[in-house]
Amino acid sequence: MSSKNVKIAQPYAEAFLELFNKGSLENVIADLNSISSALSGSLELKTLLSNPLVNSQTKKNVIKSIFNDKIDSKTINFLSVLCDRGRISYLDAILDKALELAYKAASIETVKVTSAIAFTASQQDALISKLKKMTGAEHIRLDITINSNLIGGFVIQVGSKIIDTSIQGQLRELSSYLGASIV
Repeated sequence: MSSKNVKIAQPYAEAFLELFNKGSLENVIADLNSISSALSGSLELKTLLSNPLVNSQTKKNVIKSIFNDKIDSKTINFLSVLCDRGRISYLDAILDKALELAYKAASIETVKVTSAIAFTASQQDALISKLKKMTGAEHIRLDITINSNLIGGFVIQVGSKIIDTSIQGQLRELSSYLGASIV
């Protein structure tokens, strides 16, 4: 996210969360995830909302037709305000920031995991249990990405801390010890 997007997204994300007055954060998070998945699943929707030639009323009508029964009316009103102010094109950045703030308020730690292969449910549960002990967080949300270039193992990122147990990472460490360069 560019610094301009962060500057624009931050106040809107904070305002969105204030709409719910620390009420049900689960509902807020569900609304945000619903909108985010709709945007990531539809290039047409994303293109329409970011197109400056489409008037705000058309954008609001599309939003209402898609999300009317799926998300809270306050959320729909918030999206309408974004349309009116010409900020709907920053919706991705606003959603990311609002989700980050909502997770923080709900004491949910988001951990990015990059793995060579997919985790089983029991492996995810074991990892979550270890991460809860390590971070002291009540709830852990895994953001898992598969990267076969790791060869084996996984990389965990909690905030600014990175734990690299991948074979690629071990090879990189070994090569730096031996003075060679490896990609």
